[in-house]
Amino acid sequence: MDIKTAPPAGGNGRDCLRGQALAALAATAWQDKLAAVRAISDAATLDCDAVFTPDAALPGRPARPPLVAPSEVRQRSMATQEGRAALLHALAHIEFNAINLALDIMWRFEGMPEAFYRDWLRVAREEAYHFDLLRQRLEALGHAYGDFPAHNGLWEMAERTRDDLLARLALVPRTLEARGLDASPLIRDKLAGAGDRESAAIVDIILADEIGHVAIGNAWYKRLCEQSGLDPVACYAELARRHGAPRLRGPFNLEARRAAGFDDAELAALQEG
Repeated sequence: MDIKTAPPAGGNGRDCLRGQALAALAATAWQDKLAAVRAISDAATLDCDAVFTPDAALPGRPARPPLVAPSEVRQRSMATQEGRAALLHALAHIEFNAINLALDIMWRFEGMPEAFYRDWLRVAREEAYHFDLLRQRLEALGHAYGDFPAHNGLWEMAERTRDDLLARLALVPRTLEARGLDASPLIRDKLAGAGDRESAAIVDIILADEIGHVAIGNAWYKRLCEQSGLDPVACYAELARRHGAPRLRGPFNLEARRAAGFDDAELAALQEG
């Protein structure tokens, strides 16, 4: 893949860390994407101010799974192995999208401090690890990533916020990905209740890491709000309205959300709806 940059900021595009993130985002096969994430070098020049022009459709993704409307992703019984596999497949697809989201925020938004890009590189690596755990568990259950339909809600919000970093931080890690903090304990309990302790243990690993990912989104969102003199709660409400974010409904995992950096005012606004 050729990566064009303008203006250069000390690297040659292809070799700089943000350019490597763009190349990983464009990879289509999941095997190639995981390999590209692993290959991103901590020693690469960051080029924080470079502006990139991708020359491939983003994000790169395999032909399967077929993408359908959320209403068409049917629920299956946890009492069957196929039902548990379908649930794990849905989680794997979320993690695949989460890899792409972390890579996208790295290349798309220039001019941030070095720590910003290194934070999201850590997220991309951990999301890749989560995806691979789920993929391997699916394989143990006789299935593969791509065997079930999936929806594209996470990436659709990334498209809506592609020109606004504050909105991206507010509505992807702090909204859609934070829903995973609420849902994970329920999913873990369903899997454990069906006797699938191996899958339940993977969900526990993901929940522990996702608290850190949402915390990264929270920290940078609040930093940008502070720099612009914006109230985080009021700003969030306006961004959610402007970009059509889904209305969040409980139950909420308040303990995990507090650990991820949501303060009392934000949690009160969340619960008020």
